[in-house]
Amino acid sequence: MTKEPNTPGEPTTEVVSKLLIDRPSDFRFHAAYLIYSSAWDKATLQEDKTKLNGMVEALSKDEIDYERFYQEVNRFRAEFNPEHFSGGFQPRIETQRKRDWRKREERDRRNARHGR
Repeated sequence: MTKEPNTPGEPTTEVVSKLLIDRPSDFRFHAAYLIYSSAWDKATLQEDKTKLNGMVEALSKDEIDYERFYQEVNRFRAEFNPEHFSGGFQPRIETQRKRDWRKREERDRRNARHGR
């Protein structure tokens, strides 16, 4: 962290820099670092950036586990992307058996051949 020059009558503000402690060889940490990085880039308050730095630093030192890290970081991610994290919309995935799919495809092709 670096401090801006102090001018009389103004409080000092700290400029927080992003931590560069990524470990690409460790997949779990690398994925967590990418989440941290995107949340850090979207954060506007220095206080939020400081908290994010503390979380990823604690994760790198094994002071917190991954579950706790994601719980904490998701609070910041929800602030920046509320429509994704609102929990109101759940996408519905429809599946079918292969045999049913083949029957439907045969029926559709047959109907197309005969002009139905």
